[in-house]
Amino acid sequence: MPLSKERAFLFDMDGVIADSNPYHRLAWEAFNRRYGLETTEAMQQRMYGKRNDQIVRDFFGGGLTDEEVTARGAAKEALYREMIADRVESMLVPGFREFLERYRDTPKAVASNAEPANVDFLLQQTGLRPYFQVVLNGHQVSHPKPDPEIYLLAAELLQTEPAACIVFEDSHSGVAAGRAAGMSVIALSTTFGYLPGTVLTIDNFRSRELQEWLAAENREER
Repeated sequence: MPLSKERAFLFDMDGVIADSNPYHRLAWEAFNRRYGLETTEAMQQRMYGKRNDQIVRDFFGGGLTDEEVTARGAAKEALYREMIADRVESMLVPGFREFLERYRDTPKAVASNAEPANVDFLLQQTGLRPYFQVVLNGHQVSHPKPDPEIYLLAAELLQTEPAACIVFEDSHSGVAAGRAAGMSVIALSTTFGYLPGTVLTIDNFRSRELQEWLAAENREER
């Protein structure tokens, strides 16, 4: 079956759907203290956009078994979900729910390096799951971002050409993944003020510049 050339939206989760990275920072700080490890700002900066197994090995060194890495990552994320349980709705990036409704007919996917339990938790808590035809987490690909695998898989499952996909990202690794997949990338400034290689930087989904850019792209397609 030929792939569609119609536009599709692909969203990272942390820092794009929800402004969750401040809580991830707090959760890593609290979790690492259980092991006598103080979390530096440099460590926090390296955390953004990474899959948990990469973060755990970075923070705790290479001496852990795969089982220990998985267990520590799962324990940290359980702590994170406990911290955000009563505030998930308020964490949504402003305008995101309205954006999904405005573009209800546009194919959409979540493609995140995040843990499966975190993806499920956020989408269920907010009731946003029905908006997405495809939902992918970091354990459904062999190579996490900055590798393009997760975005290429999302496009394939949406039956959309990669060049027709618009990626929304907040991290350097995510932008690299989207660009390597041959997609246009729009940056959210929730985590970094500026991400090179993106076609547009927005503060949130209420951005007038975003609407104007999408309208211009739509005219060009026609």
